[in-house]
Amino acid sequence: MADDEANGDIGGDSDEVQQEKSQKKIAKYDSGAADLEKVTDYAEEKEIFTADLSGAMTIIGDRRNKEVAEKMAKERELLKVSIKKEDVDLIMREMEISRNLAERTLREHHGNIVEALVSLTD
Repeated sequence: MADDEANGDIGGDSDEVQQEKSQKKIAKYDSGAADLEKVTDYAEEKEIFTADLSGAMTIIGDRRNKEVAEKMAKERELLKVSIKKEDVDLIMREMEISRNLAERTLREHHGNIVEALVSLTD
């Protein structure tokens, strides 16, 4: 009978040991699942960030293109303004600036030499 109890105890111990082993395996697999979930969460966050970033870059690019188009339109309008060569020479001589700057300033003020000189002195 002592042998039966001893065997029973061993059998009882082995059931507990098996349960502990199965719980350890489950815990091991659960931790693996948790690690996998962390990785997928990171990947999802990265995808969202990338989508937001590409959207922002598109908006910035559109704004930049719009600004360039506006600048080109302004330059075309300035080129349409007629100016006198004598006025450009006078501004260059008096203000000691380049021809390009003198022409541009004069065009911005629609050929008015007085306004151009005043703007250059301010």
